[in-house]
Amino acid sequence: MRPLPLPFPDETESPLVTELRFPTSGVTVRGVFELNEFAVLTPENLEFLRLYIRVRGNLKEVERVLGISYPTVRARFDTLLRAIGYEPEQADPQTEVLASLERGEITPDEAARKLRR
Repeated sequence: MRPLPLPFPDETESPLVTELRFPTSGVTVRGVFELNEFAVLTPENLEFLRLYIRVRGNLKEVERVLGISYPTVRARFDTLLRAIGYEPEQADPQTEVLASLERGEITPDEAARKLRR
């Protein structure tokens, strides 16, 4: 079996399924069925979602497994959220500054300056 050929070139709407086949029973059901938001994810988003679930929603662990920066992980997570119909929340600037400090990306002086703004 092959995965769904999604996204499909030049198509902006989600596809409709018109037939379901259940191999064990030999039953085929015809009709018009919508795919859920997870069924139409791009392979990249689906792979990211699988990893996110595997690490129990820990973005720091996703960062470690993929070997990419935390901001890149957040950007990919936000892309995934949009793909399933959610608008990502705006990150708290103070939280981002503290996370950067914790990861050693900025010095304590830089963090203090950014927090005062």
